[in-house]
Amino acid sequence: MSACSLPFLPAATTSAAETRALGQRLAAALAPGAVVALHGALGAGKTQLVKGVAAGLGVDPAAVSSPTFTLIHEYAGAAPVYHMDGYRTKRPEEFLALGVEEYLYGDGVCLIEWPERLGDLLPSDTLHLELTHQGGDTRHIRQRGADAESPNG
Repeated sequence: MSACSLPFLPAATTSAAETRALGQRLAAALAPGAVVALHGALGAGKTQLVKGVAAGLGVDPAAVSSPTFTLIHEYAGAAPVYHMDGYRTKRPEEFLALGVEEYLYGDGVCLIEWPERLGDLLPSDTLHLELTHQGGDTRHIRQRGADAESPNG
């Protein structure tokens, strides 16, 4: 997926609703089995983007919440949607114990916040998106290379 070109990126959004709408556009470009790594600081808009992707895949966005304390949320949509959050983990082995490989290499769409915490578990074709808070309600979303460095997750 990382080699795929997303013509609507980079993009700037100026509200949570615009970030969700961008997520819906992203959903239309994702095939079953896609893995999307969402890099960005707290408050960058990662969960809002996930709500939009989920909506684009037939999931009620009101049902989507951050899986910070549960690590993985599963939603039934046109394809299963797996929303993961590595923020509270210390080692990739914590995700292995949850059976994360079944999610990463299955037929659902995986959306992962704080993907750096998964280490080398991510598939090589993972789509990496960088979200940055630009001040106020403005967020910037861009596609980046899998080997790019990110100072804040």
